[in-house]
Amino acid sequence: MALTKNERRLRIKNRIRKIVSGTEARPRLAVFRSNKEIYAQIVDDVTGNTISAASSRDKDISSVKATKSEVAKLVGKALAEKALKAGIETIAFDRGGYLYHGRIKSLAEGAREAGLKF
Repeated sequence: MALTKNERRLRIKNRIRKIVSGTEARPRLAVFRSNKEIYAQIVDDVTGNTISAASSRDKDISSVKATKSEVAKLVGKALAEKALKAGIETIAFDRGGYLYHGRIKSLAEGAREAGLKF
């Protein structure tokens, strides 16, 4: 029996998470994409703490009328600004089992433009 889309994504996510782990020096940028929204957070996996987070549901971002890819880029920029204020410059990117394409790519590019290195 064939896997569903979500089961396939979770398998890929587990394969990625075996390799990508966030430390205090280089935390992990985790991304979740739903049909309408996109969420991103920077996580220290050693302590299990979320250092900063941003999503398309934030008030300053949700008020902007733009395509979903443009909104994802704004989320990446907002997250990078919060991370830089917290003293984080380099991260490990965890795409969460999604293809590096479309909204995921836009989020990553927005974070890079705002100053994060990965």
